[in-house]
Parts: sequence; C-alpha cells; structure tokens
Amino acid sequence: MIRLLNTLRVYLLGFASTVYHAAIIVGSTTFKTRNADRICFHGPRNWCRSLLWSAGVRVELEGLEHLDPPRPAVLVCNHESWYDVFALAGKLPVDYRFVGKKELARIPLFGPAWIASGHIPIDRSNRKAAIDSLRRAGEIMRRDNAVVVMFPEGTRSSDGTLLPFKKGAFVLALETGVPVIPIGVSGGRRIMPKGSMLVRPGTMRVHIGAPIEVDGLTVQDRDQLVEKARLAVERLRADASMVTDGSDEPRI
Repeated sequence: MIRLLNTLRVYLLGFASTVYHAAIIVGSTTFKTRNADRICFHGPRNWCRSLLWSAGVRVELEGLEHLDPPRPAVLVCNHESWYDVFALAGKLPVDYRFVGKKELARIPLFGPAWIASGHIPIDRSNRKAAIDSLRRAGEIMRRDNAVVVMFPEGTRSSDGTLLPFKKGAFVLALETGVPVIPIGVSGGRRIMPKGSMLVRPGTMRVHIGAPIEVDGLTVQDRDQLVEKARLAVERLRADASMVTDGSDEPRI
C-alpha cells in the first residue's frame, strides 16, 4: 500500500512537472526568446531532478574527472530502468544530447520538448534514417562541444544482464574521432524495473570510466571497440553494484 501511494505521488508530481517544463521549453523555442538556449539546457535537468526528488531517489556519481575538461564524446551506458535516463540527464555536469527511439518524440508534452531541446530521435527500423540521425548527432557534437548519450543495448534489461551492444554509438565515435566514455549505472532496476509501473525510493550509483580513445582506429575496428567498451561498462556496473549488501536497499 505504501509503495502504491508513493507511486501515485510520483506520477502526479511527474505529470505536473512535465507540463510545466515542456510548456516553457516549447514556448521559448517556438517564440525564439532570448533565453531559449539557457532554458533548453537547464529545463531537462530540472525536470529529471524533480522526478528523482518526487520518487525519493538519490544519485551518487563517481568518476566525474573523466568529463573534465568538457569535450565532445560518445557516452555509452547500460540500461535497466527509465531512472537510468533521469539519473544521467539530471546529474551529468556537461552539455549533452540523448539519442533515443523515434517513438519518444510522439509522447504528448514530452516529445515536442525533447525535440526542441536538441535531442535526437532514431528510427531503428530504417537503416538509412538511422545513419542520418547519427550524422546529425556528430554535427551537434562538433558544433556545441557536446556529448552524445546512447544506450547501446537498445532496450532495458529485464534481469540486469548486460545485453549485446549495437554498433551505432561506436561507428559514430569512429567517424567523428571522439572518444567513447563508458558508464555503469546500478540501482535503477530496484527503483522501477522493466515491465513495472510501481516506483520505490532508493539510491542509484553512476560510475563514469576513463575515455576510450579512438585515435588510429577506423570503422573496420568497430567490433574491437564495441567489445572494449562493453567490458568497461560491465566492470563499472559491477563496481557500482558492490554498494549493495544483498538486501533491496543499497549501503550508503
């Protein structure tokens, strides 16, 4: 009963926060206000932080030194829960763009604000369209000195097992010559696992690894890069998970 009431509170507050932030983002970009860029930078962060706060989720980050100084990069992360997205989008201290499935753009309120903020939809069923989306991501990285965040598993893992990585993120890194930065996230599956609508409070751990440089590599080396990054993400996720003591709640 307590979890159900907590979930209801999260959804009500989340809806109100989504309406508020989406309206500001879409309005500022539609009417090209002077502070539109600032709103598109801070709006998604504030929205995600409000979702974390309403659910009682605390995020602990380790390895922020690997994002300093800020430079273009492709960030690749494991994916177990929607709260992985909220943790990264709410707490990463860099200019970022998420690459996500095109269906996200169709969500009322959220979708138009997501697109207006510069995030990149990708059609995974259409290879040419997917390639065009990745090229656009590369242009944004170079233009804005931004990082692109991708979940190379392509979907959330239902049991925590790291799924095979798709190659798009790594081809993007190789074609643009930017490093791949692996990230391991733990705790999201306890908060909101795939297939569940219930939300519970908890602590998430985000471990950011050292950049994997691509100097001297070509697109023909993509499989090697995929494997190296996957091993790094697996290790970082395992390190982040070690804060647990076998119970449902992490040690802090």
